Amino acid sequence: MTESNQQESPTLHPLYQQVRRMLVDRLASGDWSPGELLPSETALAQLYGVSQGTIRKALDTMAAERLVVRHQGRGTEVAKHDSERSLFQFWHLYGEDGTRQIPSSKVLKCTRTTARAGEARLLKIKRGAPVIRIGRCRYINDQPLIIEWITLPAERFPGIENYGKDLPNTLYSLYQKHYRVTIQTAVEKLRAVTADRRDAEPLGIKAGAPLLEIERVALDLEDEPVELRMSRCDTQSLHYRNVLD
Repeated sequence: MTESNQQESPTLHPLYQQVRRMLVDRLASGDWSPGELLPSETALAQLYGVSQGTIRKALDTMAAERLVVRHQGRGTEVAKHDSERSLFQFWHLYGEDGTRQIPSSKVLKCTRTTARAGEARLLKIKRGAPVIRIGRCRYINDQPLIIEWITLPAERFPGIENYGKDLPNTLYSLYQKHYRVTIQTAVEKLRAVTADRRDAEPLGIKAGAPLLEIERVALDLEDEPVELRMSRCDTQSLHYRNVLD
């Protein structure tokens, strides 16, 4: 690839985007592990036959997407999913005072089963394909506020059901570290629902109480759906907040 080739092909994406795609593909293939420093901008420019400025723009784009972390004087590091990153990027529930707090979790269920029609459609797998279904209750300040049901394609997460109730609070870190699945982005849908008996008991509320339901489909580095998460939230002391740039 050269920048002159890019100029001769106006229908292609800008060169820095092409380079970004190649770098992301290498992250997805596991060539560089979370926390590992990438080669220098100079080395990458030589590797891909482009200018250092093109590499810098590609890496800056990836940093804005939170795929890498830029360190002044030290280089560019592959981003790790930890509690702080997951909270900043994917947690949109705030207290009434505007604070965002890390929730704790209690696993209620973690079993291997088969995909229902709706799950299969959203995860782009066949109906009846093996999946792992995780149920958990999430707490803020020791108060149960969220019931969460997570469906994972078993092929992408072999053996994760063996964790049982020892699943960690921050699942995205587990996905990345043990299954080489990095969650890049997610698509959420919200609607108002009422609590059923399955919600009411662990949340300590009455059946029929109002809840906020958040359906989230998480996508990996190749934009493939890898997790379906259905959260039902008691928002009497919470609100959903998302900043639109």
